Amino acid sequence: MTLYAAFASNLDPNLMSERCPYSPLRGTGWIAGWRLTFGGEELGWEGAMATVVEDPADPANQVFVALYDVHPKDVERLDDWEAIDQGVYSKIQVRVQTLDGEQLAWMYVLNAYEGGLPSARYLGILAEAAEAAGAPDDYVADIRSRPCQSSGH
Repeated sequence: MTLYAAFASNLDPNLMSERCPYSPLRGTGWIAGWRLTFGGEELGWEGAMATVVEDPADPANQVFVALYDVHPKDVERLDDWEAIDQGVYSKIQVRVQTLDGEQLAWMYVLNAYEGGLPSARYLGILAEAAEAAGAPDDYVADIRSRPCQSSGH
């Protein structure tokens, strides 16, 4: 499967074009019954890292994603970026709701317990990436309003 659903910094099409130059943006959508959260604070990148968890109990839970057609040349580059070989993230398949109907895509989820605070800088990166991908203003505002560490240390 080559359709990738990005929910964190890879939401940004400009950033993704640098990381994966052969993998164009196909569109955007929502993963219903999931929520954006953070974990793996002990793994290190300025605090907790973004992930998604399934949470169908609240129908309002959904995660905005950008969909990319990932070319085979870019799969290894993306896996390296997400530290698959180090066990930081794993790939799963999800159903994405788009204006063209439901699409199957793969995404990365963190192999760590939920909890911990991301850095303010990291939240800013995530919010800017969501804006660049065309996320609704209220979704971006929710990211910006999350609790965070004031410094990366």
